[in-house]
Amino acid sequence: MKVLLISPPTESAVTKVMETTGPPLGLAYLASMIKEEHDVKIVDAIAEGYAGDDLAKIMKSYDPDLVGITATTSMMPDAYETARIAKEINENVKVVLGGPHATFLPEVTLQECPYIDFIVRGEGEYTFKELVDAVERKRDLKNITGLSFRSDGKIINNPPRALAENIDDIPMPAYDLLPMKKYRAGKIEFATVITSRGCPFNCIFCSSSLQFGKKWRGHSVERTIEELSILRNEYNKREIEFLDDTFTMLKSRAIAIANEIRNEGLDITWTASSRVDTFSAEVAQAMKRAGAHTVYFGLESGSQRTLDFIGKGITPEKSECAVKNAKGVGLHALGSFVIGFPEERPEDVAKTIKFSQKVGVDLAQFTIATPYPGTRLWTYALKEKLLLTMNWRKFTTLDPVMKLKYLSPSQLSKALRTAYLRFYLRPKMLLLDLIRDKGFIFKKAMRFLANELVQRLK
Repeated sequence: MKVLLISPPTESAVTKVMETTGPPLGLAYLASMIKEEHDVKIVDAIAEGYAGDDLAKIMKSYDPDLVGITATTSMMPDAYETARIAKEINENVKVVLGGPHATFLPEVTLQECPYIDFIVRGEGEYTFKELVDAVERKRDLKNITGLSFRSDGKIINNPPRALAENIDDIPMPAYDLLPMKKYRAGKIEFATVITSRGCPFNCIFCSSSLQFGKKWRGHSVERTIEELSILRNEYNKREIEFLDDTFTMLKSRAIAIANEIRNEGLDITWTASSRVDTFSAEVAQAMKRAGAHTVYFGLESGSQRTLDFIGKGITPEKSECAVKNAKGVGLHALGSFVIGFPEERPEDVAKTIKFSQKVGVDLAQFTIATPYPGTRLWTYALKEKLLLTMNWRKFTTLDPVMKLKYLSPSQLSKALRTAYLRFYLRPKMLLLDLIRDKGFIFKKAMRFLANELVQRLK
């Protein structure tokens, strides 16, 4: 079969501000499962700058038997349009959709878009492979776990698929099918890797632990080093971003990977994410010695009341300790903060903005609490009738989509802008910015704010 996998064209605030996008690794994993038996092509429309007309030309030229699309919640309208284009060109082509949104709202998704034939839910590699084989051989679909589809006018949700016990058994992503030269920040080419799946924690706003399971599963150190070696030696990627939800979940493994990066002489620079309670001075030292330059912490809030509400399981004091450990060995610390939870009061938001300046992070990311389908926050918002819109395009973490008890949507948007201004326009930050990065942070902050204002005035 000829299989076309698409990351659809979409407008992304992150892409606009940072002028870059990362590889759709989910599609690359799917491709790796079937490329030995089928003709597979990946189109990353965002990286290539393609629009709908470009996709239409590619579909006409390639003439696929099956089109697979991936999409987050805010990309759903783009996924629907891509599916429509595929069916318009060939009404017999089979269209498959995957991703977190479709995983948790399969019925809604199939009802909203008549052009989608199948939904692959959750961890999709084995489900997708079985689906492609079944479509080719015209086999019954009822025994494919993790699959949703229409049958005789009804929507069928097959039982969920068990998660892969050993993720080393999943083939390496098909990097050879991606436009690897397109992934760059300025003049620096970069690559992304995922070395673990699953999360045992229960943050109210996160769907990762639901899609990939509560059980953390990590690649072996050997498998991880093999993938990094391919990216460094075959694709000449020196800058690597680890996309694991928590790279440091198992401290001993994180240290072992760092040590092997040094032992193999990979000569890479990299960044990774950590929870503040899975980070230590020993981990920080190992990461720094192996070429890491930045660690991303989900600090979320400076208000203990808010941290308790979201189920984060940390304290502001733990956050300060983790940041201190990172900075102590020369790592940059990036802190992620979220404002606008249903129970938050203005003073809680003010604490978070103040804490972002106090905790010692070099960079800060502020977002608005967004109830993505599947999360506990989504369930809470539905139960309390808090949703302001079901326009998926608005689910960006930059637009208020929930009613709050103590803050209006306009107040929340203003608080987001205030958070960025107060963090990045402090005299200390501007001086360090000019000394170290020649105005890079200032320009990025200003570009973000200008983009936000333009969008709000449209």
